Amino acid sequence: MTEILKLAAFSDGETGGNPAGVWIGDALPDEPRMQAIAAEVGFSETAFAAPLDGGRWRVRYFSPLAEVPFCGHATIALGAALAAQHGDGVFDLQLNQASITVEGHAQGRLVSAALQSPPTHSQPISEALLNEALDLFGYRRDELDLRIAPAAINGGAGHLVLALNSREALSAMRYDQAAGRELMVREGWATIVLVFAESAQFFHTRNPFAFGGVYEDPATGAATAALAGYLRDIGWPHGGVIDILQGEDMGSPSRLRAEISAQPGSSIRVSGMARYL
Repeated sequence: MTEILKLAAFSDGETGGNPAGVWIGDALPDEPRMQAIAAEVGFSETAFAAPLDGGRWRVRYFSPLAEVPFCGHATIALGAALAAQHGDGVFDLQLNQASITVEGHAQGRLVSAALQSPPTHSQPISEALLNEALDLFGYRRDELDLRIAPAAINGGAGHLVLALNSREALSAMRYDQAAGRELMVREGWATIVLVFAESAQFFHTRNPFAFGGVYEDPATGAATAALAGYLRDIGWPHGGVIDILQGEDMGSPSRLRAEISAQPGSSIRVSGMARYL
């Protein structure tokens, strides 16, 4: 039986990060088996990888409740695991809907890893949908930071972004998980990205992940890629790179960096550290 590797991606050194399962084998199990393994592992996502011709890897991601098209933190964990097995390098990954890369480099007991996301895109949301999302969290309109307008964003998976104008509002995040899951499944959002901009290049985020049966994720690479792409779309003064601190309010601080090219819609490089659990 293939061993499930367990790593925390986007760790803050040897603490924090988001746990992910990594399964690497000669051929992927069937879909029901992958779903059952992910449920048994119990982390927000488990990545499953098997080799293809030409040095590529076929990769799928499962949460405890459902398959997701792309998961950043599990990709970082996979990059660390592949580097441990095959040496430092860049690995080509074939997802369900995109081709991406991940690289891993061992640094003592830690591994630095970086992924290139699928293309990004965004679009406004309706007033009715905004009201529904605000009601879910109990936020008022005057708690929003409208410099980053509410929108549906995508960097390989769909998300809603709501920017808040105070760190206190972000800390106060509460919601009903069943209602959140219903909204996220209906709209095709893997997570909802709640964000506070401490500066133009430093952000605090929280990511409810009711879609996957998880109340909140401590580090979300796919959402970071989508957010970075959206900041590019709206002309935010990002200077080519943003840093994100996520998971603080969960007691699991996680650090993510996104590098943003000038080309609209192009891939976002998301990087961080990974540690074995």
